[in-house]
Amino acid sequence: MPQRLTQRLTQYAHGGGCACKIPPGELERIVAGLHSSGDHRDLLVGLETGDDAAAVRIDGGVALIATTDFFTPVVDDPYDWGRIAAANALSDVYAMGGRPVVALNLLCWPRDVLPLEVAREVLRGGLDVAAKAGCPVAGGHSVDDPEPKYGMSVSGIADPSRLLRNDAGVPGVPLSLTKPLGIGVLNSRHKATGEVFPQAVEAMTTLNRDASEAALAHGITAATDVTGFGLLGHAYKLARASGVTAVIDSSAVPYLDGAREALRDGYLSGGTRRNLDWVRPHTDLSIVDEFEALLLADAQTSGGLLLAGAIPGATVIGELIPAGEHTVVVR
Repeated sequence: MPQRLTQRLTQYAHGGGCACKIPPGELERIVAGLHSSGDHRDLLVGLETGDDAAAVRIDGGVALIATTDFFTPVVDDPYDWGRIAAANALSDVYAMGGRPVVALNLLCWPRDVLPLEVAREVLRGGLDVAAKAGCPVAGGHSVDDPEPKYGMSVSGIADPSRLLRNDAGVPGVPLSLTKPLGIGVLNSRHKATGEVFPQAVEAMTTLNRDASEAALAHGITAATDVTGFGLLGHAYKLARASGVTAVIDSSAVPYLDGAREALRDGYLSGGTRRNLDWVRPHTDLSIVDEFEALLLADAQTSGGLLLAGAIPGATVIGELIPAGEHTVVVR
């Protein structure tokens, strides 16, 4: 990293990664009632269910998937931050069962504070991950901003009859998770102490491509990715949109090494606490303590897929059942 930096990269931002999102409850109040007017018969997935991306049918029986995602530094290494942000943006396309075909950079940079060489490293990281995904990066947009932010706008394609959607869950299928939780608390510890957690970086930079392809191959129709709203938040959104109840076996949920220790030592993002406050009225948490509930609500960055079904390599963490008193039940 260039010597001109006066402090670690994460110290230039008020929050880190997907934990810097507007809280889910506030966001839902903002967008309530804001729907496109007119006849949009080819819009397959829009605002109604809060899915991972928009999907519209275009000529040739193809669905165009459109998404964007960007956030403040989640790690101090600029190249890794770029890789993480790119993998996170691409994930929305994979979560819908699509294949990314082109990406555009989104860069907000305090040009009088942070060296441009650092921005170049961020962009290089994003470019490398996009190349791994087979997705060209064809330009983008930049602005001078007091706080650094980076991400991508990604377009993909999919078979409109084989989309993965968050409103397609049905009772009687297992719930599977393709990456362990704990990214949020480890990132909070990293921001506070400078400790580096390679296991978290590895998880965040792993593409959800293989999991998405496996889900389609196994006939799965309902999925979402687990990011800033935590496992409980994204399970709640999927179950609510599908009109079912999601049952989560807390003892089956996998965590990254060091995650429990990080939470015990007090490293918790404000986003995680807000996630739990949002889902608590709709979730039966009676058999787990506050510690376990916070881990399940931990704000992830570039997390895995939550699938209504089972695939090789994913951990079965629960099931979908007919709708009951609560939208999510933790056992």
